[in-house]
Amino acid sequence: MDDLHYLSATDALAQFRAKELSPVELMEAVIARAESVEPTVNAFTHTRYETALEQARAAGERYAGPSPEPRPLEGLPVGLKDEVPVEGWPWSNGSLIMKDEIADHTAPIAGRILDAGGIVHARTTTPEFSCAAFTHTPLWGITRNPWSPDWAVGGSSGGSGAALAAGTATLASASDIGGSIRIPASFCGVVGFKPPYGRVPVDPPFNLDHYCHDGPMARTVADCALLQNVLAGPHPGDVASLRPRLEIPAGLEGIEGMRIAMAVPLGDYPMDPEVAANSLAAAEIFRAAGAVVEPVDLPWSRDQIMEIAYVHFGGIFGAEIGLGAKEYPDLITPYAAAMARRSLEAIERSSFADGLRAEAAIYAPLGSLLERYEVLICPTVGTRGYVAGDDYADHGIEVGGEILEDYLAAAMTPPFNIASRCPVLAVPSGFGSNGVPTGIQIVGRTYDDVTVFRAGAAYERERPWFDVAERRPKL
Repeated sequence: MDDLHYLSATDALAQFRAKELSPVELMEAVIARAESVEPTVNAFTHTRYETALEQARAAGERYAGPSPEPRPLEGLPVGLKDEVPVEGWPWSNGSLIMKDEIADHTAPIAGRILDAGGIVHARTTTPEFSCAAFTHTPLWGITRNPWSPDWAVGGSSGGSGAALAAGTATLASASDIGGSIRIPASFCGVVGFKPPYGRVPVDPPFNLDHYCHDGPMARTVADCALLQNVLAGPHPGDVASLRPRLEIPAGLEGIEGMRIAMAVPLGDYPMDPEVAANSLAAAEIFRAAGAVVEPVDLPWSRDQIMEIAYVHFGGIFGAEIGLGAKEYPDLITPYAAAMARRSLEAIERSSFADGLRAEAAIYAPLGSLLERYEVLICPTVGTRGYVAGDDYADHGIEVGGEILEDYLAAAMTPPFNIASRCPVLAVPSGFGSNGVPTGIQIVGRTYDDVTVFRAGAAYERERPWFDVAERRPKL
């Protein structure tokens, strides 16, 4: 089969069950693809090819029957984000500070993937401490966009997005504290889901940070739902994890008559004209699927949202990175140091409690809007891309003719970490003239994951993405 490495997870499972394809054949195709394109893309930190092939052979025996029964992800090649600890495996978080660390425990997201039969053939790259919207480190070098290698893949789940786009993983894990699932999904032309807070269990102490979400990335909406169903559910190690477990149904009904709000632009966020045009074209796809799409305005200030986000980071995430920057100033990356500095400066201007009050004020108009509409759609990132290898630590970025001092302010993702109980599905919307994909976010009512996936599935039926070879990176 041509381009076997781009086979969807749902199709692969069906072919495994029908004995039309073996897990070994798929794994060999994915590994061969990785050996061909990794010198350019550089999406992996560590590979486990020999072990993966052994596990694929064992998976094939399960499909041969009669027992034991195949598990939900049995035999699928899964890229596991390198920030996720697995007991006994290297765990550097992309930092020279932790370059020799070995994990002493396994995070819930990793445990669930492995227990479901997913085969981790590779760990995927992240920026240092997963604190940037691009992916490069002194440890691993630059991860480049498979569609256009001079451009970044986004971050912090950049290696996961790049591996999916390049065909070097079938599914991938991801995490999101300010857009780290959705930004690489946009720049890599794949699908990512930021679950609502508590849906997927997270290691302490970040399970208590409502900005923090572990979740799935994939090439299709159905594949994303498949992995999400494995990840979701209560966990004894996470007091914030939700019960009962929610499952996205395999058969999602259409969206005829669904009321969709369209915010293009989102508040006062600037956009490159190509991003705006692709977002408006995406709205037409929802209309073609039968939805009622209406333009709306949200009274959001980009500067206010970024200030609120940095205050929050200053109390938890940025403060943690700041400790590393203080203790190891010669080892930390400029972008991690800059992120810590912005966070700590912000919380000096405002208390954490004042930040929470401001977060509530940000959610209020969105909550009111989502009483009238079932979902909101908006762009994911206003720029066509970040330059591969640029730290953006001492300069800003031009977006839509406006100079932003903070490159992260180009991303329209932090509002939905503030509104953390809202599920968000990121899907492709088109391409910029630089060859880099663009994307939109489908934002749902609090804890209404199913409607978000229903809208995404209907959108994808109207506009399939990786279904033909012409719509894949030419590496």
